[in-house]
Amino acid sequence: MTTDSTDREDFVPAGLAALGIGADEAEMGLIGGLHHLFWPAIVDLLELDTAGVEPERCPDLSEAPR
Repeated sequence: MTTDSTDREDFVPAGLAALGIGADEAEMGLIGGLHHLFWPAIVDLLELDTAGVEPERCPDLSEAPR
């Protein structure tokens, strides 16, 4: 799962406009930089196979998973 810059350049401004949010060139540059920084890790998480992991019963969200 990848995305190139043209997909992001088309999708992000349209998504922001749909929410009524305006973004100037500097803000779009920041969004682009953050995309390059975080997107590879997001793709790794999306591709993570957790089928063999048993869900934790009654998790205590104030503590680390057991």
